[in-house]
Amino acid sequence: MATPQIKIGILNLMHDKVDTQKRFTNVFAHTAYPVELTFLYPQTHYRDRTVPDLVQQIAQPLDLARVNEFDAFIITGAPIEQLDFNEVTYIDEIHQLIDQLVKFNIPQLYICWGAMAAANYLYGIEKHRLPEKLFGIFPNHIVNQGPLLTGLPDGFLAPHARYAELDHQQISVHPDLILEATTIDDDLFSFRAPKYQQSFLFAHLEYEREALLKEYRREKNAYPDREYAKPQNYFLDPIHMKGPQFKWQPAQHIYFDNWLQTVVHSMQNKKLVKE
Repeated sequence: MATPQIKIGILNLMHDKVDTQKRFTNVFAHTAYPVELTFLYPQTHYRDRTVPDLVQQIAQPLDLARVNEFDAFIITGAPIEQLDFNEVTYIDEIHQLIDQLVKFNIPQLYICWGAMAAANYLYGIEKHRLPEKLFGIFPNHIVNQGPLLTGLPDGFLAPHARYAELDHQQISVHPDLILEATTIDDDLFSFRAPKYQQSFLFAHLEYEREALLKEYRREKNAYPDREYAKPQNYFLDPIHMKGPQFKWQPAQHIYFDNWLQTVVHSMQNKKLVKE
């Protein structure tokens, strides 16, 4: 029996919204399952200003009353991890969205800042700033094998790019959370809440080859007088920042394909319940 098209909602909070949309579209085009992606934006982010034309062209306003139409949902990262959660103008809308996803038992994938915000809201996990940005391609150690890590070798490579981290101890002792993997230096890669079909991913596995370089240039262009960390373990020629390498491509394919497998399993279970 053919797998029905999987309807995935993606709340796109990233700065580079067009590139982000292209990245997810490309990632899911290379999986084994047919997907329909709907990109959304938080309405309260623009409550005091007009929604930019570009945003209106590539995304739809988040409608909380229609969240149950999706088979799965992703909340992306956002370049705001240095802000306190209560400083984020649309955080209440994020919380309301999470409530709907939990209510309808929709599989959830939270990425980077999205994972921080969701873990804080759902489980009270605290966020703290890192001494310096974690930026580059790093090997990751599997702590507890899980369905999304199936097929990944211990030491698999993934791109990390963030200024903040969650409290590992709070994650480890919470009865609903399972720490899955960390970098060799013990920075978070992922954890999960299997009871509620929630996955928290801290590496930007959706990134394509040029993404880390683009992120560095975007920050540098915004504040030319500041010194920014260059992405580590990324360039063939690190001195001249030439030859970015797509070392995480195998992990990207495996992780997102595994996630879709869990979504399909959820869809099948819901169908059996209805029947």
